[in-house]
Amino acid sequence: MRLLISNDDGVYARGIQTLANTLAEAGHQVSVVCPDRERSATGHGLTLHQPIRAEKIESLFHPAVQVWACSGTPSDCVKLAIWALLDEPPELVLSGINHGANLGTDVLYSGTVSAAMEGMIEGIPSVALSLTSFSSQNFQPAADFACALVEQLAKHPLPELTLLSVNVPSVARDQIRGAIVTRQGVRRYIDVFEKRVDPRGKTYYWLAGELLEDVDDPDVAADAPTDVEAIRENYITITPLHYNLTSPSGMKMAQEWTLSLTKVW
Repeated sequence: MRLLISNDDGVYARGIQTLANTLAEAGHQVSVVCPDRERSATGHGLTLHQPIRAEKIESLFHPAVQVWACSGTPSDCVKLAIWALLDEPPELVLSGINHGANLGTDVLYSGTVSAAMEGMIEGIPSVALSLTSFSSQNFQPAADFACALVEQLAKHPLPELTLLSVNVPSVARDQIRGAIVTRQGVRRYIDVFEKRVDPRGKTYYWLAGELLEDVDDPDVAADAPTDVEAIRENYITITPLHYNLTSPSGMKMAQEWTLSLTKVW
């Protein structure tokens, strides 16, 4: 398959190198377009007020992999690849392997998930991949699972406007209990800003969010475990996502009071 790979950890991250090299060795046609430096937690930002530059990179990946380092965001990278850099569009977009989990509502901030989301917006099936550790450098089990997943998606394509967010537990391969489909959980944080003073005496703030609780989403039927729950049990979580943020319960409530509001207006 023709694969486009991006990330938010940058071109020198071991996760993207392991993923791209593994897929190239499996015989896929792999192109990498990713940020030239770490762009974590950039969400779905696009660069509008300055030029975007892309530099061809040699000798960093498997010889069969084409690589560009881009000055923009993860979403910029995917959009630029599809519309400017690649000779033909990819059949699948993969983002990652991210250093750290993307579970629950963290996906709203994630540059990794946003790169995959950009592929989906462009009409290309997409997958975001994350390893649930900030310290482990063993990305090979996640890359091997990605390779198997790509083969599966070649036979059974994703529904239109759907992406998969995959999280792989950071444990030994023989401790992974399998892969299961999950729904998106909810994670809430106490956003603690540490107040500090720089050497020139000026105040600045450093964001250090602390996980408060994992809660459930009443709008989603509890017919599958959440990604937050399943990752604790050492399962690989596969969470189908889309960009439609419409709230079903909010729709019902709004329909009830907009009628009376219209009469008053």
